[in-house]
Amino acid sequence: MTAPDLLKPALYRAEGSDTDPDHPALLGGACECGHVFFPPQTYGCERCGRMSLATRALSGAGKLLASARVHLHGGKTRAAPFTIVSVRLDDGPIVRTLLAGDDAVHPGDRMVTMLVPVTNAEGAELLDLRFVPQR
Repeated sequence: MTAPDLLKPALYRAEGSDTDPDHPALLGGACECGHVFFPPQTYGCERCGRMSLATRALSGAGKLLASARVHLHGGKTRAAPFTIVSVRLDDGPIVRTLLAGDDAVHPGDRMVTMLVPVTNAEGAELLDLRFVPQR
């Protein structure tokens, strides 16, 4: 049996980065000026405007900046309650995504990425990226 495909393969991969090989990496980029960004884009550096951008696997680890628990959600694809987190990756960018599970989290907590199974609109099981507190 093969592993499920990734829900958003343009944004993350199952393999880790060089700095954090144990957790799935986010796919971002870096400019020659040193600015690191997520998500990947090709429109030019947000800091200096240069077009010389390189893709870069970003660490799946960082520090929790904020979280919000959603108790009422109008979308049909995600049942409430769930928690949205803002994590500053060790590589620099801030990522806003979902927390896996119902763990209590607090600003300053160390967070890491993990892949969780989800079902898409067609009923296929895929893997999606979430953050969890580092144990």
